[in-house]
Amino acid sequence: MMRVKKWKILVTFPTTTAALQLEKAAKFGVLPGRLIPVPALLSAGCGLAFCTETEYQDEVLRLLGQAGISFEGLHEVLL
Repeated sequence: MMRVKKWKILVTFPTTTAALQLEKAAKFGVLPGRLIPVPALLSAGCGLAFCTETEYQDEVLRLLGQAGISFEGLHEVLL
């Protein structure tokens, strides 16, 4: 059975510490998502990206700003 691809939001980070900070803040704030290896189509300083559904883009940006977490980019990708 073939998996259906869906649009996702990926947040890339300059450091592993920043990636882990968002993962922790997301769990505390009950934002669904997880850390994944950065797909080959993107590049990121630490090699990790936070992946979540596109509907949570505003929440991700709010959380990044509130927690003062540095990130490289916010990407919408088909995964």
